[in-house]
Amino acid sequence: MNLEWVSDIGRQVLMTSWEVSYPVLVSGLIIGLLISIFQAVTQIHEMTLTFIPKILVAVLAIALTYDKMLQAMITFTTRMFTDWKAFLP
Repeated sequence: MNLEWVSDIGRQVLMTSWEVSYPVLVSGLIIGLLISIFQAVTQIHEMTLTFIPKILVAVLAIALTYDKMLQAMITFTTRMFTDWKAFLP
């Protein structure tokens, strides 16, 4: 096991985690920004107003991108189980 292999695994881990999480994170960011603008304009500062839309949008984002997320995780796992044999002494 050399340093290139370990750094390549780390890069793949970060890229896979980004690929899996960005739909939920970006949709939550966008809806949070829209709710903040709405609260600033209307001066309604109810704390519970932010939670329900964010949860609904996160669930919707997961439902819409579930296949892509699952495929990315399966591809990463398959790659990890097949590539480790090439680096054994």
